[in-house]
Amino acid sequence: MEFTPSPSPAADDDAMRREQLHPREDAPEGFVPPMSAADVAAVESLLGYEFADKSLVEQALTHGSFYYPYRPGDSTYERLEYLGDGVLTCLMSREVFLTYRDLPPGPLTRLRAANVDKEKLARVAVDHRIHRFLRHKAPQLDGQIDDFIKELCKYQYHSNGLLDAPKVLSDIVESLIGAIYLDSNFNQEVVWRVFRNLADPLISLETLGRHPVSELLEFCQKNRRGLKIMKDGWDKNLKVDVLVDGELVGSAVYGQKKEIAQNRAAKAALDKLKETLGQCSVESATGEVHVPLDRLDLAGALEIQ
Repeated sequence: MEFTPSPSPAADDDAMRREQLHPREDAPEGFVPPMSAADVAAVESLLGYEFADKSLVEQALTHGSFYYPYRPGDSTYERLEYLGDGVLTCLMSREVFLTYRDLPPGPLTRLRAANVDKEKLARVAVDHRIHRFLRHKAPQLDGQIDDFIKELCKYQYHSNGLLDAPKVLSDIVESLIGAIYLDSNFNQEVVWRVFRNLADPLISLETLGRHPVSELLEFCQKNRRGLKIMKDGWDKNLKVDVLVDGELVGSAVYGQKKEIAQNRAAKAALDKLKETLGQCSVESATGEVHVPLDRLDLAGALEIQ
């Protein structure tokens, strides 16, 4: 008799979850399947937090598209996301302020942002497989998440603007943090314990990278080079070019967002300039760039178009 291997427990779980995401044919109009008790418990295990109000887990992981074609009402993650975003900003501000007692506001702001921005929180969702419990019916979202996961291995801590992280991933981390904040009667220490474990390792001053556009502007200012970042053609050919002293030194094509194409073009230009000058790195200042990113006038033309 031919042997047929039984499906793995993980495969069983995923199959059950897919069934729960799609209502039965005999379900009444407007019916939305609830999140199973097993999935709620699994999420609690990932977070290291047990909810008193289990319904907050379901709400925190429900995207508005899950109710299509019906109106989502109030049972989506948006309000919890708002709450979580606020408390994370506050807690991370406290963390970097107390950790780096002599650091000025500019680097403190960059450190805080790097630890709670869209990409960092999206990494948290993927690293702990929280995204598997997202309830949605957005047709392209799963593919976007898969593409993001494939690119993550190229950057150990943060891509600094080179990756296009799906916003929904950071949204559900913020909404779960907001749910914990609400469920714990607004206990910030409980929230911080959960987030600190999820976000480990935090980005430190030693691992904090530079945004490629800021670094390129600073490099050109220091070396008195004329810079133009040409974005006008992106609407037609999805391409951004970087010219230094009138010479093309970097290009990038990315169809989803102009900003990502710009960042990748700036990174390509930096790599070319470093190679040309025989540098292994470009010196970075510890403070912020004290020029607007949309226009900087020094020796020659240095602007973003």
